Amino acid sequence: MSDQTTANAVSVKNIYKNYGETEALRDLSLDFPKGQLTSLLGPSGCGKTTLLKIIAGLLPATQGEVFVNGSLVTKPGPDRAFVFQDFALMPWASVLRNVAFGLELRGVNKNEREDIAAKYIKDVGLVGFENSFPHELSGGMRQRVGLARALSVDSPVLLMDEPFSAVDEQTRRKFQEDLLNLVKNENKTFIFVTHSIEEAVYVSDQIAILLPRPSRVSEIIKPKGFRNKDVDSIRKDSEYLDTVESIWKSLRTYVE
Repeated sequence: MSDQTTANAVSVKNIYKNYGETEALRDLSLDFPKGQLTSLLGPSGCGKTTLLKIIAGLLPATQGEVFVNGSLVTKPGPDRAFVFQDFALMPWASVLRNVAFGLELRGVNKNEREDIAAKYIKDVGLVGFENSFPHELSGGMRQRVGLARALSVDSPVLLMDEPFSAVDEQTRRKFQEDLLNLVKNENKTFIFVTHSIEEAVYVSDQIAILLPRPSRVSEIIKPKGFRNKDVDSIRKDSEYLDTVESIWKSLRTYVE
């Protein structure tokens, strides 16, 4: 195993993915540094979610390899947790049971898993809703349950598929701030799919811009620490705005 592979939490090597005659990914290679947040950004249908599912082991690549902390990915594993766009909660289970479910599958005893689940319910701001059911929650609250469930299993890599797309703008901004606190405090590697250029520039250590099918990496951008600035002034920052505009110019040719 190369030093380059083991230095990154996730390394994607020469991935191809075909759906019949349709070539979705072509010779795509990308490294995800440990402890950082990398956003996958690109036009609709460019393969962002496909790549995320291949990393998760939920979808096989046609060709190529993925390594997580130096180990070859062949199937889903405890070293990766997935936050789904559509929440993927069990409607018949309480918030506490939903959050603890991954631990239950791993055989963690009830008292321990509920203690761990309670910690992450608190971290995502849902104290008092432990016994509520998904249909009793807003979309933003359901997404917080999904995030708490992913965090509770303590996987070193967290895969997030447009987790904020179904919430209103105010909730989305609060989620972005919460996400940055998680990146700072949890010592995990985040792979984050988004359609929002502004969001990617704000939250990311690294942005991988993907071209339309067959998808490959067009450009790697490392924003200059915008997220460390005051949240109320960030969207007025000229360097931030210039970075957003530069990415838009790179992508606008591919937007239908």
